[in-house]
Amino acid sequence: MRTLLVILGAAIGAPARFAIDQYIRKFTDKPYGIFVVNVVGSFVFGLTINSAQNTYALFAIGFAGAFTTWSTFMLDFFLAYELKKYKEAAINLGASIVFGLLATSLGMSLA
Repeated sequence: MRTLLVILGAAIGAPARFAIDQYIRKFTDKPYGIFVVNVVGSFVFGLTINSAQNTYALFAIGFAGAFTTWSTFMLDFFLAYELKKYKEAAINLGASIVFGLLATSLGMSLA
């Protein structure tokens, strides 16, 4: 049963990430879409950390696991670095860590 919940969550999370990122990229070439989904996903992880196993499987492992993306975040960071946009790369890295931790903490506090 939990495997099906993970699959269902992932089937919703991955397209949601793609849609949000594509929408935001219409307005900027900066990686704000990936930033937003990673912070929201961190919040979902925190919010569901103490949930029942099935709820955690659906929302944290399935949805947030497919919704967030470490690989795209790293690619955006690497490309900014390669293009010698060091300030942009540092802001993306720092803001992602700080806001991701804050979102996780807020979610855990609300749970």
